[in-house]
Amino acid sequence: MLREIVLDTETTGLDPEQGHRIVEVAALELVNHLPTGKTFHSYVNPERDMPEEAFRVHGLSAEFLADYPPFREVIDPFLEFLADSPLVIHNATFDVRFLNAELARHGREVLAPGRAIDTLLMAQRRFPGAPNNLDALCRRFGVDNSARTLHGALVDCALLAEVYLHLIGGRQTALGLDRPGVRSAGRGIVREVRPPRPHAPSPEELAAHAAFVAKLENPVWNS
Repeated sequence: MLREIVLDTETTGLDPEQGHRIVEVAALELVNHLPTGKTFHSYVNPERDMPEEAFRVHGLSAEFLADYPPFREVIDPFLEFLADSPLVIHNATFDVRFLNAELARHGREVLAPGRAIDTLLMAQRRFPGAPNNLDALCRRFGVDNSARTLHGALVDCALLAEVYLHLIGGRQTALGLDRPGVRSAGRGIVREVRPPRPHAPSPEELAAHAAFVAKLENPVWNS
């Protein structure tokens, strides 16, 4: 069983070293690349103001967030949900920097950069020169993102889970057979493979064929 976690954050800005903080964190569990329905989600009180540019992106005000816990109260359930699973993140450098800044601030072990599967890098390798933000990938793969009027961590996790499945090749991603009688036909199509039918002629069929050939004039079989 392969367990992965799709992860996303929203923040007050672009750089944790300039005092910006996480304001929302969400994670969604995948098993064998498919969502299980298990999620983690929390708004986070950043204990600071909300710049107007950030508010326009996610719509989370300082007044709204004041009723939610600061990150230090979210750490334990958040890390418990992640466990040691690989993390699927779009633009992983951004989210990992913010998460590690929060973890380090509270004396916790930071996330290893190699733990993240960056879907932005995957998309850039597959579609070089094309727009590869989450909205563009949703359009390319036919993923319905109509609910995404603003950036929201849990909504974005759900969309990224679908995009990730497309990026790795669909629901059947391996060339190996998952069970006897199943073969991948590409593009996520799985076809049932019937066992070969017996094709050796029966004694009756051999006798009928010999009788037929005997009636032919100078058959090529006798040359």
